[in-house]
Amino acid sequence: MSILEIDDLKKMARRRVPKMFFDYADSGAWTEGTYRANEEDLRKIKLRQRVLVDMSDRSLESTMIGEKVAMPVALAPTGMTGMQHPDGEILAAQAAEAFGVPFTLSTMSICSIEDVAENTTKPFWFQLYVLKDRSFVYNLIDRAKAAKCSALVLTLDLQILGQRHKDLRNGLSAPPKFTPKHVWQVATRPRWAFGMLGTQRRTFRNIVGHAKGVGDLASLSSWTTEQFDTKLSWKDVEWIKERWGGKLILKGINDVEDAEMAARTGADAIVVSNHGGRQLDGAPSSISMVEPIVDAVGDRIEVHMDGGIRSGQDVLKALCLGAKGTYIGRPFLYGLGAMGKDGVTKALEIIRKEMDTTLALCGKRLITQASRDMLHR
Repeated sequence: MSILEIDDLKKMARRRVPKMFFDYADSGAWTEGTYRANEEDLRKIKLRQRVLVDMSDRSLESTMIGEKVAMPVALAPTGMTGMQHPDGEILAAQAAEAFGVPFTLSTMSICSIEDVAENTTKPFWFQLYVLKDRSFVYNLIDRAKAAKCSALVLTLDLQILGQRHKDLRNGLSAPPKFTPKHVWQVATRPRWAFGMLGTQRRTFRNIVGHAKGVGDLASLSSWTTEQFDTKLSWKDVEWIKERWGGKLILKGINDVEDAEMAARTGADAIVVSNHGGRQLDGAPSSISMVEPIVDAVGDRIEVHMDGGIRSGQDVLKALCLGAKGTYIGRPFLYGLGAMGKDGVTKALEIIRKEMDTTLALCGKRLITQASRDMLHR
């Protein structure tokens, strides 16, 4: 089949990835209302068509937190990426590096910090969840520093886990359980299954063997229930920032008041995000909060956006509203599940082409010229 848009990769991934893992990537919390709103609200934004302007020598090059990027798109931190495709985090990081965009490794990854560092040549970003076991958190930060990660992305909106009905109904675990349902899901995806037999990376390798008393970890939900720190507060950002000592990005801001508080921490950037609609169902879409947050704090801290991006046009719309960078999660996961490393590259290529063409048709040559005057309002 011809792969022309992200949805084509999504359809391929659905056929190639066991249901429980595809559903994990392709789901939201509760009614999934916020998950849907993230996409729907982006679609509602209209662009101004401009004609008879010089469209030559276009460039999508920009910067995110001072790092040069081929386009203002980073791969978002996504848990269990290595269950979409064997060695998934390594392959996605390699694709991002070759393309010239940041890759962000999740704390809840299948491949460890060290796995990714050993298989890439440029610094990547690391996303941190704060756990009750502080010695383990200190160790995670130190491991990210040792791997020469160039930014720490601190996720603020997952102190408790929003209920995701599909995961509970599927009995999600990594590796899968050996129930008839799970065996059938794996058996009907032979390419995936044989690939998994060829790797040792089948559990949460940032945690297993590093956290006290954790010799095996199948369930993300049980770990979050037991270990995620419900007492996490703004005061904790200070010691994390000090321990890390490098570029710090705060992810999960979806309210102007929280953005004001984030700007006072001295962090380098915030990510306007509702966790892809996977936490507070009924929260505003990410794109609807970009403009008010940029207006409130954009002169003091760099504002990024995450949630609902399925095209290069979506990226451009976020930039027009004032975001300096965007993150894609599901689009690269669909690519990974569909075609491995080549699929991640394909997802990035699709977004780049759509953004470049749209930029030209809006009468601009440089992505850094994106502004609100490109929107039809």
